[in-house]
Amino acid sequence: MQIHFFATLRQITNQKTVEFDLPDQATVREMVELIINRFPSMRKELLDEDGNLWRHVHVFVNGRDTPYLSDKMETIVQPTDTVNIFPAVGGGAL
Repeated sequence: MQIHFFATLRQITNQKTVEFDLPDQATVREMVELIINRFPSMRKELLDEDGNLWRHVHVFVNGRDTPYLSDKMETIVQPTDTVNIFPAVGGGAL
């Protein structure tokens, strides 16, 4: 499966798109753990101290943000799914 990283997350992966081998019936949660296993410094960027996705991190599966998926973090991802991961984005004027 190809996972696309954006903004500051690309500095960790050193590339926009990374190929991952996901086991059959892997969930979004398991996919995130595989990402962290490969890129340990990604943990603090993606997960809070309780191991949950930060609210400001967006993991899109086929264009749908994780909170809006049928089973949220327990949703099964397929090798053909499109996955995009965005960190918090800030900036602009007040």
